Amino acid sequence: MKIAFRPKLLDCLPGYNKEQFGKDLAAGITVGVLALPLAMAFAIASGLSPTAGIWTAIVAGLIIAALGGSRVQIGGPTGAFIPIIYGIVAVHGVSNLLGATMLAGAMLLAMGLARLGQLIRFIPVTVVIGFTNGIAVVIFLAQIKDFFGLQIDNLPAEFFARIKVLAAHAHSVDLPTLGLSLACFLFLLSYNRLAQKLKLLQRAPGPLAVLLLGTVAAFVLDLPVETIGSRFNGIPQELPAFGLPDLSIHDFGKLISPAITIALLGAIESLLSARVADSQIDDRHDPNQELIAQGLANMVAPLFGGFAATGAIARTSTNVKSGGRTPIAGMVHAVVLLGIVLIAAPLAAYVPLATLSAIVMVVAINMGEWHHFRELRRFSYNYRIILLATFLVTVLFDLTVAVELGMVLASLFFIYRMSELTRVERRHLREEATEPQFLYPDGTMRVAAWQLFGSLFFGAVNKLEVLLDPAAGHPEVVILDMTQLIQLDTTGLEGLDNLLDKLKKRGCMLLVCGLNSQPGSLLYRSGFIDHLGDENVCTDLSAALARAYILLPNLMGGGEEDY
Repeated sequence: MKIAFRPKLLDCLPGYNKEQFGKDLAAGITVGVLALPLAMAFAIASGLSPTAGIWTAIVAGLIIAALGGSRVQIGGPTGAFIPIIYGIVAVHGVSNLLGATMLAGAMLLAMGLARLGQLIRFIPVTVVIGFTNGIAVVIFLAQIKDFFGLQIDNLPAEFFARIKVLAAHAHSVDLPTLGLSLACFLFLLSYNRLAQKLKLLQRAPGPLAVLLLGTVAAFVLDLPVETIGSRFNGIPQELPAFGLPDLSIHDFGKLISPAITIALLGAIESLLSARVADSQIDDRHDPNQELIAQGLANMVAPLFGGFAATGAIARTSTNVKSGGRTPIAGMVHAVVLLGIVLIAAPLAAYVPLATLSAIVMVVAINMGEWHHFRELRRFSYNYRIILLATFLVTVLFDLTVAVELGMVLASLFFIYRMSELTRVERRHLREEATEPQFLYPDGTMRVAAWQLFGSLFFGAVNKLEVLLDPAAGHPEVVILDMTQLIQLDTTGLEGLDNLLDKLKKRGCMLLVCGLNSQPGSLLYRSGFIDHLGDENVCTDLSAALARAYILLPNLMGGGEEDY
């Protein structure tokens, strides 16, 4: 198999000019500034240091932009990963998280090299909506501790245990923290409307404006709130140590399941983000190249202390709206973040955690597609069951289980729906079969014709049983009209084999007509036609009746010896 490795950057370099570089530079700076508060907030919400979030955005963002399959994709930590990363850290520790991230990167790389990018699109939209909304709820709940300033040392990752701990510590609300959080939260929710009235706000992304104003307010008012400096001792103004995470061979087995979760979500979110970007810039991304870049990014970021990264829809959209049209903008965004760390890192120590929790809460609200819940009554019960089941299991239990359950339910409902669309109907031949030899003395037909509609597969093969029902009579020739049969699988083939054998035992001849390409190919390749006889394969119903006309006189006297 030929492996294609061609980053979008190579397609953008021919004809690249100063004008486009100016646009990419401006977009990269804008997105880099926006990414700073988000990277820190997502890392802290995941149970990690803000430094881990920043270096994830720098390293992974650079690799995804330079090697990805999209012109405008911006990579880095995202809100969707928060419950997953938090759960892995709580159960397995930070070192094992880094190992799971690298293993997930290897899986993504293998998926891209195997050209499996298109398969991600097979995940039903109901499953995507269900777990996206579920993740949003989990993220929102995870921020309650820092939003209210609750005195909790360790917040459990499991839903019911988390609710129990939050309820038990509800009395420990810190009023200064709550006041700052609420002010930042309300300000960010109304930011777009305020920006329309105040031109100054139009030049700064909402999260950055809230970060700056919240930090200044906490410093000037000398609010007794927890900050990045008080919890994490600030952000080091230096490059991180480079090295492999501290893992043992015994850890490998328990990391497979978390790695699969990271890889699955990373693939879904990155390709969804690239697809949204395609519609904005009238382009088409390469899903396999995108998975390759995502894999490499997740393999390299942990070497710098980073964690799971993927394509970020909000930052990618900001990039497009700011004029970015090539991967250069994404690379500039990473360089901007690097410059901020090396120049302004000490200032991060003053950032209140309450402000970051408000930012993450607003991100959670915005990432949820809540209107789908209002519109549920417009859709079928199958749609509702899949979406709600995926949503509830994501919130109450686990994302991986939720996606698996959603896919199983979607598959079962699809099988049921397809089986309902598959029909086997009796054809009335009184007008076509007018010759006397087509009739028994009592006037009943010696020939029965049945037409197959849809797909004869494992979920619908039982519908052939109607041909053997005594109520269907005792014809000497059975014609299967397959003009409307578009697909046949091996279980359907076995059903036809069994039908042929049972008809033979009754002394009845089987004819088939109107074979389409896929069913016909399988019937010939499997040897079914050899068993049936080439002469018993007809072009259409008229030809099949003509063949039956020839066979019936021989069958009247007891039939041919083979039948």
